[in-house]
Amino acid sequence: MSEDVLAAIKFDSSGLVPAVVQQHDTGEVLMMAWMNREAVTETLRAGRVCYWSRSRAKLWRKGETSGQEQNLVEMRIDCDGDTLLLLVDQKGVACHTGRRNCFFTAVRGGKTVEIAKPLVDPKSLYKD
Repeated sequence: MSEDVLAAIKFDSSGLVPAVVQQHDTGEVLMMAWMNREAVTETLRAGRVCYWSRSRAKLWRKGETSGQEQNLVEMRIDCDGDTLLLLVDQKGVACHTGRRNCFFTAVRGGKTVEIAKPLVDPKSLYKD
């Protein structure tokens, strides 16, 4: 990976950039997460998506505990350089709640509505 890639990305004051994650072949938006320079570098090097976990303050390799891996197909940088779009091949569910994607709450008629049930018991995804 060239330094040109990292230079094209505008990381925020915390050293992070938001990454919108989309299934490469269907266009389904799966999730949004944060990446730092190290996560971007590792993702491009290994081909397996890696994020920065703000709550754990460490790198988070998607699927390392759940087995629900994301393999990078293509990384895109938006016109301002401040948001990434990751086109991935998602293995299993993307959301920690056991749903295919993280966007399962819709606002309809001024109320929130659950539009997707879990496909997998979230307790089975993570080993304590």
